[in-house]
Amino acid sequence: MRNKAFTLIELLVVIAIIAILAAILFPVFAQAKVAAKKAAAISNQKQIGLSIVMYAADYDDLYPRNDDCQPGTSLNGALNSRPYNPTGPGCTSPPFQYRMNHYSWQKWVMPYMKNVDIFEHPGRRRIDASSWACPTGQWSDCGQIMGGFSLNLALTGALNTYNASPGSRGQKRNSFLGGTQTSIPDVAGAMLLFEFGHPTINFAPPIAENAASDDPTYTVYPPAVREWWARNLMEWDVCTAWDMSEIYNEPDPMATIGGGIVLGFADGHAKFYQAQKFLAETPTMAEYVVGGSLPSSRMCGYSSGTFAWDADVDTSIDYPLWGLGGF
Repeated sequence: MRNKAFTLIELLVVIAIIAILAAILFPVFAQAKVAAKKAAAISNQKQIGLSIVMYAADYDDLYPRNDDCQPGTSLNGALNSRPYNPTGPGCTSPPFQYRMNHYSWQKWVMPYMKNVDIFEHPGRRRIDASSWACPTGQWSDCGQIMGGFSLNLALTGALNTYNASPGSRGQKRNSFLGGTQTSIPDVAGAMLLFEFGHPTINFAPPIAENAASDDPTYTVYPPAVREWWARNLMEWDVCTAWDMSEIYNEPDPMATIGGGIVLGFADGHAKFYQAQKFLAETPTMAEYVVGGSLPSSRMCGYSSGTFAWDADVDTSIDYPLWGLGGF
């Protein structure tokens, strides 16, 4: 009777075929996974954007920007059992789990969203980094959502008025467009929300007029500087100057998913932008900043959430993504 066992050659051929199929299919599976994450992120971003549109519709076209402190308002429900002290921990000193300001801007639209999970980026890990304000972690100590979706404060403006002394520095950070939806020259082309994986900041810190002074009111402008965003989205290995030649053409895989980021626009729609396209629609520092210079401490990317960029800018240049031009 003939032995029907496989020969060594036959086994090797089968293994080789399996290896070839795996080499072909694994990248396809990876691409499908990235595409699914992008689609889910676009959906979440759109829902957040629509909640802001609804807020503005209910408040005479004004974008949210308030600063308050209310008990039981932590986005992390596990923190709502903590004591409420309107002039102590939780409100005016760390950790700030009950504060309702631009670090927890999601609270502004929670009445319209009613779902904290939507604020999470489905393709990114929630970052729980510590800071002076949240000693043991952004989420675990303050209930703040970092590392996913961020807000463009240059369009909304922001307040720092809670328990503040009259006339104290920087209480009002007014949007250069007035903080309303209809004041935006191209509402369908202006970025209100964006995907960004920073560990302790979930907003775009705007360039502030007279930020170095003691003025209680500032006018804030978008941080629309191509060199700065390139540091945050693209690969680079040195940082010696405000110089695009130090930036590689490849998006940083740690900062982008699928080579880009999801943007939410002021009219409520959302879409995926390749990093290169985002940079192309962002002015260079020479175009935007009068005098073409910003502090060197900023040239290597996000370094602080403060309103410390003090510069004159040209808002007449035509970059609709940033609400610029069309005046």
